[in-house]
Amino acid sequence: MPFEVFDTRMTPLAKAPSVTIQKRGVISLNKAAHDLIDNAETVELLYDRERQVIALRATDDSSPHAYAVRSGSKRGPGQAIISATAFTAHYGIDTTATRRWRPFVEDAMLCVDLSEEGTVITGNRTKTTALLDSAEEADSSAVDALDDSPTEDHIDPA
Repeated sequence: MPFEVFDTRMTPLAKAPSVTIQKRGVISLNKAAHDLIDNAETVELLYDRERQVIALRATDDSSPHAYAVRSGSKRGPGQAIISATAFTAHYGIDTTATRRWRPFVEDAMLCVDLSEEGTVITGNRTKTTALLDSAEEADSSAVDALDDSPTEDHIDPA
């Protein structure tokens, strides 16, 4: 078997902040990025059409536009997840591939410049059997169900 070149896109960035927009419109923040918005439990999603910059602004759950920030790990602090399918669809943000960016802070908001291409992220496992493919389809259905659930993701102040 020939040698294979290791692709660093398959590994998480260690301490550098990163924001990933997944194929289904889910936004994930690594711990370093979540720290930049003081580990907010709810955020507002903003978009600057002219500059093509998205922003996450920490807010409290009384905001009518608040989105819950969920933990992406059951083992403690790590990735933070925001279901933003409606947001990405509304603004026509490309979700045909999972992409990662280095965010920046502007006016106390965590920002991502979408005019930059971002790094395409590929899975860290190779799917070699039909069994793995069917498991992925089942996982995808579960993610779709989460993405479309407004009661979990969008906080209703009422």
